Amino acid sequence: MTTSVASSPTNVGKRWERWALAALLLATLIAYVWGLGAAGWANSFYSAAAQAGSVSWKAFLFGSSDAANSITVDKPPASLWLMALSIRIFGLSSWSILVPQALLGVASVALLWATVRKYFGAAAGLLAGLVLAVTPVAVLMFRFNNPDALLVFLMIAAVWALLRGVEDGRMRWLVATGVLVGLGFLTKQLAVMLVVPPLALTYLLAGPPRLGKRIVQLLAAGAALVATAGSWLLLVELWPASSRPWIGGSQNNSIVELTLGYNGLGRIDGNERGSVGGGPVGGQFAEEFAEHGGGKMWGSSGLTRMFDPAQGGQIAWLLPAALLLLVVGIALRGRAARMDPQRASFIVWGGWLVVTGGVFSYMAGIFHSYYTVALAPAVAALVGSGAVVAWRSHEKIWVRTALGIVVVATAVTAWILLGRTEDFVPWLRWAIAATAIVATVALLVPIALSRRFAVVGVVAALFVALAGPAAYAAETISRPRVGSLVSAGPTPSGGDMFGGRHRGQGQGDAGQLGGGIPEWLANAVEAMGGGPGGGLLKGSTPGPEVVELLERGAESYTWMAATIGANSAAGYQLATGFPVMPIGGFNGTDPSPTLQQFERDVTDGKVHYFIASGMERMRGSGSGGSALISDWVESNFASAQVDGVTVYDLTKPKAGS
Repeated sequence: MTTSVASSPTNVGKRWERWALAALLLATLIAYVWGLGAAGWANSFYSAAAQAGSVSWKAFLFGSSDAANSITVDKPPASLWLMALSIRIFGLSSWSILVPQALLGVASVALLWATVRKYFGAAAGLLAGLVLAVTPVAVLMFRFNNPDALLVFLMIAAVWALLRGVEDGRMRWLVATGVLVGLGFLTKQLAVMLVVPPLALTYLLAGPPRLGKRIVQLLAAGAALVATAGSWLLLVELWPASSRPWIGGSQNNSIVELTLGYNGLGRIDGNERGSVGGGPVGGQFAEEFAEHGGGKMWGSSGLTRMFDPAQGGQIAWLLPAALLLLVVGIALRGRAARMDPQRASFIVWGGWLVVTGGVFSYMAGIFHSYYTVALAPAVAALVGSGAVVAWRSHEKIWVRTALGIVVVATAVTAWILLGRTEDFVPWLRWAIAATAIVATVALLVPIALSRRFAVVGVVAALFVALAGPAAYAAETISRPRVGSLVSAGPTPSGGDMFGGRHRGQGQGDAGQLGGGIPEWLANAVEAMGGGPGGGLLKGSTPGPEVVELLERGAESYTWMAATIGANSAAGYQLATGFPVMPIGGFNGTDPSPTLQQFERDVTDGKVHYFIASGMERMRGSGSGGSALISDWVESNFASAQVDGVTVYDLTKPKAGS
């Protein structure tokens, strides 16, 4: 009797995997695009820059906040390039800005699946992809327009290329790794460099060639990184400063300063010039914030930071499981050959998790909960590969015990995290706890005694692992996020304002700081969330009357209007399509333009209106260039209230001015 090829076990297995993968990717796509347009401009700071890049190739090249190229965003422009191209093709809309991020999310899940599957099999790849797809902070960032979506994809791609190099030792894979990391640098600067030590260590330990050649190949990868990232940096540094935009986030108009300072070492040691917490007045804000019950501005650092209320619900659900399975995986592959690809995989993913998690835990500078998305691929890969490797050695009692500990640790973590949001599906923590008991007992029973019982244990363990993050992911999809500081899932009790309590809509609440705070500090916190005129953390929301006023004769001016802070400028620019000068950049603290430069622009007829945003209250009256400009405008030009904002016509000076 002849067995047809179509019904062979191998073919059936492949067909099952194809259907499972298709279901995973389709479900991920639906989840990531569902209700996407409800988020509006999401982070309007980046949306405005994408709009500028869609109408000006110069703004596209530099990542300018406005098409007239007054100042750039405080990041390199790679993520903006994708959005700007989408806008050029499909027109300006919430969908054209956010869909590229969703597609990057699906691509990240697919690439992680392919990378893990290649070395650990179909089940491991599918589990890793599923874990990444439902990680709450990943769901958030793949539905949002921060640079993190592209950063995550490029980091996964760098690991994929490096592991291909571990397979055959060819130089091209090392060069590709360097190029991908370089592109990651052009996305979020030094953030991508956290994966470089694990990448280099993995190839140094497991690469096929002799040690000398491995070192040469790693140097070639470094050269490719420098060439990819350095070409754009060199172009910016060599371009005459007078004919390019100011480098946002820097105090000296230098991309090198931005890289090493505000976006680099300043994030580690907390010495961030130009930050809302940096400088003398910003320092006063930080001290006042702490004194009146706010805690540290960016949350408390330390070993348990990833489990704090601010970060826990974003990423911590499977952190203990990932670390435990890393140890189990390394132990089980301990006697393998030096070039063993499975052990190399554990080293690179484990190194990614430990290095990035360690830096995030102890950095003293700006830290937001959504940064933790950089941990999600490593957690997912370690859970997928570690669980499968352990299951294949299930006959060993110490492995069964380790799996039981993993389940218990995961259940305890879910119990704690869900307990911080007691009004959010309160029954779920009890269901997880009960299922964890079943899973633990089932996993401890030798598989030879009851294969069916073992399957029950696996299914129960999957529920324990995924129920909590999936619930948070569903809540994230159901409620649109808008503003500069966003986080996934329901609001937990506790946490710091900047570390995570201040969430969702990007609107401040001075009441969170406790009673008796000074009026200056209350005004500053109010300025963060803004109102119709926007603020530090949320874009302006112009009404129809102010839009009509601003558009009148806008073609005759280089900048239709100017206002303090890039978020305040963003809403007006997105509503009209005309450039708005964001004085002082994101924080309103960059020295661009100076009062003299702004006076000259007004005299030359380049700026039509000035819109008061409230951002000048962040630094106190009369301190800093933005406050000086605001005072000068207020003293010399007449104002009118339009749709709840104060608008100054810079073509109509006050009598006697």
